[in-house]
Amino acid sequence: MFNSSSDRLVTKLREWISSAPAGAQLPSTRELVAEYEISPVTVQKALRTLISQGLVESRPGIGTFVRSVPVTRPNDYAWQTAALGTPRNHLPQVHPTQRAFPNDVIALHSGYPDHELLPQRLVKSAFARIARTESVLQRTEAAGLPELQAWFASELNEHLMPGLGAPTARDVVILPGSQSGLGSIFRALVGEGEPMLIESPTYWGAIMAASQVGVTLIPVPAGPHGPDTEELDRAFERTGARAFYAHPNFANPTGAQWPATVAERVLEIVKARGAFLIEDDWAKDFGISTESSPLAARDDTGHVVYLRSLTKSVSPAVRVAGLIARGPARDRILADNQAQSMYVSGPLQAVALDVVTQPGWGTHLRSLRTQLANRRDQLIGALDRHVPQAHLQSVPSGGLNLWVQLPDGTNLRQLERDCESRRLAIAAGASWFPAEESGQFLRLNYSGPNPGAFDEGARILGEALNIQWG
Repeated sequence: MFNSSSDRLVTKLREWISSAPAGAQLPSTRELVAEYEISPVTVQKALRTLISQGLVESRPGIGTFVRSVPVTRPNDYAWQTAALGTPRNHLPQVHPTQRAFPNDVIALHSGYPDHELLPQRLVKSAFARIARTESVLQRTEAAGLPELQAWFASELNEHLMPGLGAPTARDVVILPGSQSGLGSIFRALVGEGEPMLIESPTYWGAIMAASQVGVTLIPVPAGPHGPDTEELDRAFERTGARAFYAHPNFANPTGAQWPATVAERVLEIVKARGAFLIEDDWAKDFGISTESSPLAARDDTGHVVYLRSLTKSVSPAVRVAGLIARGPARDRILADNQAQSMYVSGPLQAVALDVVTQPGWGTHLRSLRTQLANRRDQLIGALDRHVPQAHLQSVPSGGLNLWVQLPDGTNLRQLERDCESRRLAIAAGASWFPAEESGQFLRLNYSGPNPGAFDEGARILGEALNIQWG
């Protein structure tokens, strides 16, 4: 069934072209109008379609002709292998969590919240307002929009411990998303070939960024209550590392939140070792039963470098993050970021600022807390019913994911394939470990689309496991 007169004409002309020799001239627009009883505009639209498909070519003032089809041969890119040399890493081009699937697939693999959990009205209104301002024609300062810098500083100050010096807008650098920021932070504070301590498991994007920079990762085991602080101290002493990358709040992938005692001990260690804590507060807006409590609000000596993104909570289209660092560390990170991306789009910064300063932002976050709690509990209940082999170390008090351990010996690659063949997308846990995995894990996102399908997804997962284990 055709959508329009133009579609019908395209089909008819394709049939004519298929039997015509290369260089044959198509009927004129006037002839096509008369034959098919359509308008000249429709004819021109159909011809543009055929031109875009490479079937015909227009010769101004002469007419439209069937293109000759060149004999194609496979391209040989072998020379590039020698020119490029051996890659430093063999990271996948697209991480499993970034894969797109048809709408009928139950998607538990992604790292982003469903659009239903985003402040859609606020975002659309902000884009409409900003589009009418001069910001769409201007560049911004390298460090960012001053008003947005001030907002990030003010937000952190709400958690500031009494007696500490408050960060200012001058301490903030606006980044084009936290992923870009990680590369700049690792280059500026650690450097190629140097060691950096990192929780294990941890965010796959940080592992990837460190690999791209050439940083040597030293894993520190982390569980439901954060990192092993004694092992952390030993790792600093053994390696001479000067930075530790971590998620104190709602860790990705485990959902763990550090107790106050662990947080204080980590701060003691990094200060004693003259090192940096790179605090990635990726889930600042995704608290459920507790709030994020930034360690950066407990330090004014420059040991904590704080990264906080708005991309996942505002919109994936608004790739904006804030970095708070003090002293020379801030200046070095800014210089590196300038070399990579110059500056962040002014309109995107203005949109982000507009959204988070609207009265509706707080209302949205309160609603989001309830929705995340319901989705988390739905998925946990579904796993309890259908996947008794799955072990959940703890119920996350925030974040977007469940970190589920399966029996030793589970073939996760085969499990992924079996689930996908049944229209379920899952993410095996291997890529969240900077070294060898400590077990067979899945990261399952409860903030994705269609929570009504969680029960069906868990049933498919349970069946695939049962098949594997006989």
